[in-house]
This record gives sequence, C-alpha cells and structure tokens, in this order.
Amino acid sequence: MVEVYGFSILLPQIFPQHGPGPKHKRRIVLEDWQSEIVDEHPGLLLRGLIHSDGRRVTNRVWGGKYAYPRYFFSQVSTDIRELFCVYCRRLGVRYAFNKPTSVSIAQAASVARLDEFVGPKT
Repeated sequence: MVEVYGFSILLPQIFPQHGPGPKHKRRIVLEDWQSEIVDEHPGLLLRGLIHSDGRRVTNRVWGGKYAYPRYFFSQVSTDIRELFCVYCRRLGVRYAFNKPTSVSIAQAASVARLDEFVGPKT
C-alpha cells in the first residue's frame, strides 16, 4: 500500500468530483486528463470500482445444484454507475440492472473478461 498526501487550494480544480456533500447528490464527471488515462486503461477503472463498490460471488440456483460466478456493482450515484457501464461496454462486458442502483454481470464470457483485470479484493 502507498499513502499519498497532498495539500493545495487547487485540488478542487484538479479533482472537481470531490467536494462537500454526498457524492450521489453532486455531478461526477471525469476531467479531460482523467478520461485520457481511463481510456488507455479502462480495466483499471473497472477494477477499482468493483473493489470499492462491487463484489464477485458464486450464484447458486436449483437448490445449489448449479453454480456460476457473477459480478455485482452497486452505486447510488447515477454518474458513477454510468461510468461503470460505459467502460463495461467499451471492454465488451455485457451487463444488466438487477436493481435500480445495481449492475449485474452474469454471462460467462463477460465474467471471464472482468476476471482478466479485476482480481481478488485485497
């Protein structure tokens, strides 16, 4: 783990998504410089989002006779959920909304695609 500390009155201009109040009540958008980085490394963004607000589970159906892995991503912020979905689409990951604030990835190929870069939570 690496801890980074920074103090400047310019930080809100560099990271405008950070600010007062709940994040689901304020606009969350990537700045151009952030988008450039995420466009080059979309898997890392999804990895971070899943590690912070998601999970990988084994879904059991038919009384546990059949089991398969799936991912869930839950987020109250519409903007953050949309960022997650945008980058899933860019990586060819199919998803569905299982609840208004929760995204589910259950198709085997899409789960395998996320497995390529998400890895276990540490």
